[in-house]
Amino acid sequence: MKNLFISFLILLFAGQALAQPAAKDSVVTRKDRKRDVLFETTMGRIQVRLSDSTPLHRDNFLKLVKMGYYKDILFHRVIKNFMIQAGDPDSRNAPAGKPLGNGGPGYTVPAEFRPSLFHKKGVIAAARDNNPEKASSASQFYLTQGKVFTEAGLDSVETYRLKRKIPADQRQVYTTLGGVPHLDQNYTVFGEVIGGMEVIEAIAEVPTSKGADRDRPLTDVVILQAKLIKRKRS
Repeated sequence: MKNLFISFLILLFAGQALAQPAAKDSVVTRKDRKRDVLFETTMGRIQVRLSDSTPLHRDNFLKLVKMGYYKDILFHRVIKNFMIQAGDPDSRNAPAGKPLGNGGPGYTVPAEFRPSLFHKKGVIAAARDNNPEKASSASQFYLTQGKVFTEAGLDSVETYRLKRKIPADQRQVYTTLGGVPHLDQNYTVFGEVIGGMEVIEAIAEVPTSKGADRDRPLTDVVILQAKLIKRKRS
């Protein structure tokens, strides 16, 4: 009877281990900082280059990628002409209709706002809750799609949302490439997409829920894995 009980415990713990993403080396090295992040999703590949100007966010994200943290996590919030968001560990195997967006590893990352890093189309930025320090969620992030603005539209953003002037060079980007200017200096941008923008565009088009799980894709869009890859020589 004792042997049967021990066998049961072994099977139980083995099952729990298989249900979790594989724990990998989480030590970030100098070599890691020279690599890009590749998301392999159910809708295609997205390649991201992290910014050395935001070392806290860069190293935290690299650590989570190396740990396998993003394996099988959903893009749980998708808003066309705005952004696609992922990084909630509670989304892994989440049943249809379940509201998501509150999960994480249990710590935050201090804000790292940089004037040169703004919410143009195709950046990666950290989500956060409403806290006075504007500290970032440790794991949840979004990739911007945004829209192209008119000069009048940017004037409105300056007056009613930012309460400050948008630099001329950034205005030029927002009126040509597009983006999400009202988030500038409120959420930390820590890198940009260098490949797979068409995948972001495709994900932004998927039908989403209007129920309790508002903005969650009706058909799951999954990050199959995230990994570090060598940068191609230019």
